[in-house]
Amino acid sequence: MSLALSNQLRILKNISIDIPHGQVTSLIGPSGSGKSTLLRCLNRLWEPPKGTLFLDDEDITQIDVLALRRRVGMLMQSAALFDGTVADNVRYGPALRGETLTASRVSELLEMASLDPALARKSADALSIGQAQRVSLARTLANEPEVLLLDEPTSALDPAATRRVEESILHLRNTTNLTVVWVSHSLEQVKRTAENIILLLDGEIAEYGPADHLLSGIHHHLTDDFAAGELETHTVG
Repeated sequence: MSLALSNQLRILKNISIDIPHGQVTSLIGPSGSGKSTLLRCLNRLWEPPKGTLFLDDEDITQIDVLALRRRVGMLMQSAALFDGTVADNVRYGPALRGETLTASRVSELLEMASLDPALARKSADALSIGQAQRVSLARTLANEPEVLLLDEPTSALDPAATRRVEESILHLRNTTNLTVVWVSHSLEQVKRTAENIILLLDGEIAEYGPADHLLSGIHHHLTDDFAAGELETHTVG
């Protein structure tokens, strides 16, 4: 797959990869290497060329975009909650389809995001940053996605809140076989969470493989150069 921002500039070039089902795959690379652009292509926040991206053998450009985004949920860097209660936010996605989540289902989703179900009655604007991000996670999970895209969702969180988000994601991966694609700038986070690593450089895949192999330190990899701050990028994304 190649994605052009204009006739002069290609953001992503010759991307060809299978993302394993039921595992956490981390997207890493210098700022501007194309990580967030690639992530956004996966649920058509950036529109990929036809016939280049497939979900269970379906061309995603041929899937209704709202249906696709229910199947491929996304959690951004900062929580963007709506006015109302926590429960109102969690119920939002199903409500768009004419479904009403029960109180017990809202509680279950909050627990899946490592939150106290009692928060359901709390106003969304009264939450801490970490709580708000986990409510965003619960809201995404309410659509029962097959794939979860994470664009540095812990970058604004303190270490304790970061670990709670990580634990929630890993628990979901273990219990629901959720496929996770996670953009992170933290190699320590990648070590804690990822089974696979994709290293992007200048819009291309520079390295791909199991995390325990690329981070083992036994053989030299480009991932080692990235960890040492020795890789730069010259593109946008």
